[in-house]
Amino acid sequence: MRDLLAALTELRERLHEIPQADERRLQDLKTEILGRKAGALTKILAALPGLEPAAKKQVGGAANALKRDFEAAIAARERDLKRAPAAAAAGVDLTMPGRASWTGGLHLVTQVVNEICEIFHELGFTRAVGPHIETERYNFYALNFPKDHPALDAQDSFYLGGDLLLRTHTSPVQIRTLERYPPPVRVVIPGLAYRRDPFDASHSPVFEQIEGLAVDEGISFVDFKATLATFARRFFTADTRVRFRPSFFPFTEPSAEMDVQCQICGGTGCAACKQSGWMEILGSGMVHPAVLENCGVDSERYSGFAWGMGPDRIAMARHRIPDIRLLFDSDVRFLAQFAAGAKGGAR
Repeated sequence: MRDLLAALTELRERLHEIPQADERRLQDLKTEILGRKAGALTKILAALPGLEPAAKKQVGGAANALKRDFEAAIAARERDLKRAPAAAAAGVDLTMPGRASWTGGLHLVTQVVNEICEIFHELGFTRAVGPHIETERYNFYALNFPKDHPALDAQDSFYLGGDLLLRTHTSPVQIRTLERYPPPVRVVIPGLAYRRDPFDASHSPVFEQIEGLAVDEGISFVDFKATLATFARRFFTADTRVRFRPSFFPFTEPSAEMDVQCQICGGTGCAACKQSGWMEILGSGMVHPAVLENCGVDSERYSGFAWGMGPDRIAMARHRIPDIRLLFDSDVRFLAQFAAGAKGGAR
């Protein structure tokens, strides 16, 4: 009897082998322990008739309990082994800890670009695009830049050889649009621009820009101010205050910088707006007659206005982002904060 109980104790320890057994080893253990002819448990059960009644009850109960434990452990392992091929085919590592799935979303700047384009679409503007590699004519001369302007220097622009360069703004698309389509023209032009700027908290050598152009008969400075003020109040808040300050751009005359009431301090003054209560968001003005003439448009008959803005900085102003490099770092922890706010694409 003692020998049989000792054998049962040794067999119980072998239960720990089953969860780690592969398919072949599992079948060997099943035969070795539960086999009908030579199984270890089978031999113990076969010896029960020769025992005294009390011993038979003790050994038999222990043996049957152990048999049930083995059968349950083997069945569980067989189920695991059946699931494993499907998991492996799906590229699932069952030994890895669980993790939440990442649902992709539009980048914050893409959201802002789409929202801006959608606002101008509702105001009658069509979305236009153009090449990233331009000639000096489209990038500078047709836009009334003098040939000695600093922007034409190699330390400011990325030249690719000859008169080809990476566009420094999306304004060349204005020229291409006016050359291809006769007025009336109303386009909004999003895209990347490239300049030799340092990569720091407020500058990047590659950045998003959105330009706009409206050319038609009878367009005045009043139309220009009303359009951009309407945009600002739709994008920020309905009570946002705007102001226009005189400025200079080669391709507009008169020219103006547009400021909006600081969205962080509400106009009371803070570090973000340098205590002024205002934040500059775009440069703009009435299209210079020379630009219209360079595109074959009669400047005596037609007039228009144009503007350019940086959606990167607009996104920073709206969401109080202190460093533009956060928009380029691809840090999911940062980007995930804005993924849920993605809006539908612009037309």
